[in-house]
Amino acid sequence: MSRKRPKKHKQPYTAVTVPFSATPPREPVTIRQWAQSLVWTENMLTTLLENRVRGGKWHTLYDKVMDRANLSISAVKVVEKQGAAGVDRQTVEKFWENHRENLEQLQRELKDESYRPAPVRSVEIPKPGSRTETRRLGIPTVRDRVVQKALVHVLEPILDHSFHPRSFGFRHGMRCEDALRCVEQLMGEGYVYVVDADLKSYFDTIPKDRLLALVQQKISDSAVLRLVKKYLDQSVMSTLSTWTPINGVPQGAVLSPLLANLYLNPLDHLMSEKGYQMVRYADDFVILCKSESEARAALEEVRSWVEQAGLTLHPDKTHIVDCREKSFSFLGYSFRGRLRFPRSKSHKKLVDRIRALTPRSSGVSLKVTIDRLNRMLPGWFRYFRHCFWHLFGDYDGFIRERLRRILTKRHRRNPQRLPSHKRWKDAYFSELGLFSLREAHTRFVQSIGTY
Repeated sequence: MSRKRPKKHKQPYTAVTVPFSATPPREPVTIRQWAQSLVWTENMLTTLLENRVRGGKWHTLYDKVMDRANLSISAVKVVEKQGAAGVDRQTVEKFWENHRENLEQLQRELKDESYRPAPVRSVEIPKPGSRTETRRLGIPTVRDRVVQKALVHVLEPILDHSFHPRSFGFRHGMRCEDALRCVEQLMGEGYVYVVDADLKSYFDTIPKDRLLALVQQKISDSAVLRLVKKYLDQSVMSTLSTWTPINGVPQGAVLSPLLANLYLNPLDHLMSEKGYQMVRYADDFVILCKSESEARAALEEVRSWVEQAGLTLHPDKTHIVDCREKSFSFLGYSFRGRLRFPRSKSHKKLVDRIRALTPRSSGVSLKVTIDRLNRMLPGWFRYFRHCFWHLFGDYDGFIRERLRRILTKRHRRNPQRLPSHKRWKDAYFSELGLFSLREAHTRFVQSIGTY
């Protein structure tokens, strides 16, 4: 039996996967650059960054939370971000129509501490890549988001200053790509045994009393602490009921990412002090080791800390992987050796989105369908451009085949003997402006040159 010759690709590639290191990180952003200048004076920043705070705790902060300038800039940021209405059904547009009166009212309530956050509106959204699993989001009212933003302006520099440099999530100047680059670098240095850990329902299970105690380690202003506690004690409202969760912070609240990072900060420092290479993005983290025995010891260390912290490791999603033999997932990517792929959920999410945009019985023109695809594909590519190059051509082929199915149905009264891939060749879709993932990858490779 003669062997088939491998297919020759029209465009040469110098490597199968472009490493994350091929796109260098941006210049690091310091706290001095992003701290809100309306709140943080130069003297305050110097005191913070030089660790000259008396007793290690900050005292007079509440006046800065309720400062009118802080509330105003917070309102602008909340309105710019848009977002859904809370339980009071007030939209950001409605809030802004009377924002002066609304801000005056908030300032009065904060001053006499009569301010009470409204219940958080609970909504269920599907988890990426799953048709059955959902994630619960908590949507505060617009006025509560404004106050939370003002509070974040005050607290974030203080808390962020203590965060570990390998904590990448929800931090200024840090992106998923930075965490992925760090993982790739460690793998290249021989850290091939990976503790792939998963915290079960992390945001919903954070113990509130322990979280508040961590805030108290840095803040002694009693009014600020009372305000934080009001948010931790917020009730949740769904269409059927209202309840107050025993644990957790609502995903979707402005303050939650900062508090979620704070709660895992001790774990970051503990693992670093013990010599383990841990990389974390929000509640998603991996620990890279040079031997299986080291990986097992690291996992036991994590298990012990997680149990003491009142959290839970997912039994089915926490394991040790030799990445030379098996893959592990981190931030949407699947790593195996030097190859990178979208993890199964990321792949499924893209395929489902393509199918939703290209139904065979679509009632819109092909140009409109292509325009909709073109609004989605470039963003997907920018994130997954470091994947194994061959899959981009596979995705392109899948998209064109979906479009050919639409055309075949529309021209069923005018049949031809030519198969659809010859009747509507690839060039036909290129002429209509369809974004090509394969061509985008070629341009990406050419733009970075030799790596």
